[in-house]
Amino acid sequence: MSKFDYRIALKDIPHKPGVYQYWDEANELIYIGKAKDLRNRVGSYFNKDLNVNAKTRVLVSKIHNITFTIVDTEIDAWLLENSLIKKHQPRYNVMLKDDKTYPWIIIKNEHYPRIFWTRRIIKDGSKYLGPYASVSMMHAILGLIKETYPLRTCNLALTPANIDAGKFKVCLEYQLGNCKGPCQNYQTEDDYDSNIEEIKDILNGKIGAVLRKMKTELDNAIANMNYEYAHRLKRKFDLLENYQSKSTVVNSSITDVDVFSIASEEKYAFVNFLKVMNGTIIQTQTIELKKRLDESDEELLTLAISEFRSRYNSHSKEVIVPFKIDLEDAGSIKFTVPKLGEKRKLLDLSQKNVQFFKKERIDQYEKLNPEVKTERLLTQMMKDLRMNQLPRHIECFDNSNFQGKYPVSAIVVFRDGKPSKKDYRHFNVKTVEGPNDFATMEEAVLRRYRRVLDEDTGLPHLILIDGGKGQLSAAMKSLKLLGIDKQVTVIGIAKRLEELYYPGDQYPLYLDKRSETLKVIQHLRDEAHRFGITFHRKKRDKGTLATELELIEGIGKTTAEKLLKYFKSVKKIREASEDTLMEVVNTKQAKAIMAYFAESQN
Repeated sequence: MSKFDYRIALKDIPHKPGVYQYWDEANELIYIGKAKDLRNRVGSYFNKDLNVNAKTRVLVSKIHNITFTIVDTEIDAWLLENSLIKKHQPRYNVMLKDDKTYPWIIIKNEHYPRIFWTRRIIKDGSKYLGPYASVSMMHAILGLIKETYPLRTCNLALTPANIDAGKFKVCLEYQLGNCKGPCQNYQTEDDYDSNIEEIKDILNGKIGAVLRKMKTELDNAIANMNYEYAHRLKRKFDLLENYQSKSTVVNSSITDVDVFSIASEEKYAFVNFLKVMNGTIIQTQTIELKKRLDESDEELLTLAISEFRSRYNSHSKEVIVPFKIDLEDAGSIKFTVPKLGEKRKLLDLSQKNVQFFKKERIDQYEKLNPEVKTERLLTQMMKDLRMNQLPRHIECFDNSNFQGKYPVSAIVVFRDGKPSKKDYRHFNVKTVEGPNDFATMEEAVLRRYRRVLDEDTGLPHLILIDGGKGQLSAAMKSLKLLGIDKQVTVIGIAKRLEELYYPGDQYPLYLDKRSETLKVIQHLRDEAHRFGITFHRKKRDKGTLATELELIEGIGKTTAEKLLKYFKSVKKIREASEDTLMEVVNTKQAKAIMAYFAESQN
């Protein structure tokens, strides 16, 4: 079979809006896309100068034939693309994950219509409202309707002929006041249908109109002194008003809008949809999209908008989005990117929902696949810290001293974002006198990596220095001396504002206080500080005890350290017998120790 020549195919593709389809050698449809200029868009796939991702290159390599459909406007191309993707589900298109059948509220096409929920749509003329992604919301609405309007729940064929023939009798629901008994003509069909119309308005978010009508009826009932009817109306009015106050999120002047927001990850994106009528959210849902070709947020959001509007049969003239959607010839649809006011409040609510949904899905997935979380975290750290490799091996240094005495340096090691305690090390500083933190850091770094090079155990990908520019410069001096300053990323972290300093860069890097990268760095710094302080206290305490023993006549520093090493504490030395002490010291020294502690007890 001859090799596909895209240049020949391009000659037949016009500069018009439409939908293009890519087919492979087996004549299988592998990708569907839309364009406001078909030739330019299709040609861009074969432009070798463009920096396309690997998945797109694979797609292009499989193209063996191109077909297209011309439409009048880009909005028509958008709608056609969506319907074709849903029908054919090509391999390289974004996959819409939606494995649930969401429930609907149905108003049956029958005399005295019943209202209930269902997951099946039957084309019998009935009216379906939904779908409801939140089942609890749907049941709350049905509960309000049941409490406010007495409707029948039986499935009897309440035709006028059957009712007039007296085929039915009222049931317990009538006795309980949940039904007005249309089966025996106790309620006229006109009265029943007027309730149905009000219920339709409620389900469509037009509660304000229902309340205004009910208020007029209430005033008339009071004026006519029909207090029993007025009481029933007042109860219904209060129920609806309470429901409206809970469901209205913005000014009711926002009559009919669709709201969309998107949150992306490397392989997935999440899109939230809110349907708003008269300030009330009447429909909401978030879906997950699996990326196939590293699609942009604009491409993904455009696809999701088409999907949602088709799924919910929405004809809203205004669509609120988080960024500009480049859809020329959008017809009667107005895309709005609000900055302030009630519409911005709606967009913020949608974004809050999509971010929550994204976090829940990612957390759930990462619990089942811990290695995925590790890779994501390390990838994020690599981006945030401007590295060219994943920081799988990180080492952090911290120094401690007490008024210049007992200086120590500690190093902690993290592997794949977690502490590797078996690799922790501490150093007794040998070459530094007095409180010189810079010189201490210089010695610790030099000793650590000289040994790493000698033993060939592998350099870390990232070195963190707890301190500002001074400590960082001291560490770099040692790394340069060893000739490895260009092989490792080195960062200094200052405590006050969590500034991150790079060698030779006078301006610090500030990370978002909520970022996972900063949390890992803080964990490293705190762990190094804890480990260093623990070792420092042991050394200081030992030194303090040794100093006390040196006050005893005939006991020098070396003997004091031998005693502490053998007995472990001054308390045990105090309690020891002379014979036991003589296992470490001579008779004269043992007697001096016994006399010293005997005198101190008096």
